[in-house]
Amino acid sequence: MKAFIDAGNVHQCTLQVSQVYQPHGNIPTTAILKEMTHETSSSHTPSSGGTGNADGDTETAHAAEPFLTRTVSFVRRGNRLQGRRQQAWNDYAEKYVIDVPRDKTDTSVHPDFVLDAHAAFDREAPLVVEIGSGLGEAVCHAAEQDPARNFLALEVYKPGLAQTLLRVGQKGLRNVRVVQANAPEVLATMLPAGSVSELWVFFPDPWHKTRHHKRRLVQESFAGLAARVLEPGGLWRLATDWSSYAIQMRDVADASEDFDNVHAGERSGADSPLTKVWESGVEKVVGGAPVREGKLPVSTGNASEGEGMDDIGGWAPRFEGRALTSFEQKAHEAGREIFDLAYRRKQR
Repeated sequence: MKAFIDAGNVHQCTLQVSQVYQPHGNIPTTAILKEMTHETSSSHTPSSGGTGNADGDTETAHAAEPFLTRTVSFVRRGNRLQGRRQQAWNDYAEKYVIDVPRDKTDTSVHPDFVLDAHAAFDREAPLVVEIGSGLGEAVCHAAEQDPARNFLALEVYKPGLAQTLLRVGQKGLRNVRVVQANAPEVLATMLPAGSVSELWVFFPDPWHKTRHHKRRLVQESFAGLAARVLEPGGLWRLATDWSSYAIQMRDVADASEDFDNVHAGERSGADSPLTKVWESGVEKVVGGAPVREGKLPVSTGNASEGEGMDDIGGWAPRFEGRALTSFEQKAHEAGREIFDLAYRRKQR
């Protein structure tokens, strides 16, 4: 699929002042875009905590320009493809990768580009969007189990997209398309309003350090973008293996006037996974993993602040449509709790 304009020049390691999209027509807010030269995927590996390392980055100031984004929630490590992934890209990219016209960076989306899902998928069908699709385990499993729906995988890490294409080819899937792009821009302009039946955000990078919390994907502004693309009655599904981010996700979605918690009040008190985390203290140990015999536990500061009972609840049961990925399996092996949330888009 060819872009309707040539891709813009790539600017890395820059600092730009920009206008952030306000879905409810509020006054645009000044924000900082920071595109970094180090590269990694937009989702994390639970065994490592996915903290990344944003320290020591250098920045160059540029004149203010209209550019839709905020501080990005990802850092990429590289786009080099080898072996089977390179072959999968050669074989399937033309058909399954949506060629997005760029704005200022190689993961940006030109604000004039709007996806025609009917043309992209060669059919009309409900659209499910996964943000941070990683290696494609969840989206390809779902597409195989539910061929009546279309699935769009968003990922900034090219090797992850190539692995997704490899799975698509192996399974003979026809209802998956992939996009290498910054998710907030995709939600703000590329996808038509009300065009998505479900939006999935599974195990986004938790950005543990307090000074990096601004990089977390799920924030107030993101809830507005999610509301923009979801159809009335559409579902926003979230999952994380870190309690502090789970609390933030719940707080953000609960505060939004556009969503209702499908499981409001459920799994509270002693049944809450949050209560179990507070009681176990597992997140206070490095990576949430068991400590080797003879070694002392080391505090990481990853645990959420709190104790006693979680009286709010609202946690969903595990989403049966989500494949048990290698990331999630490692979280289970480390003894961490998985927090699922499900929110329904209110009528407009």
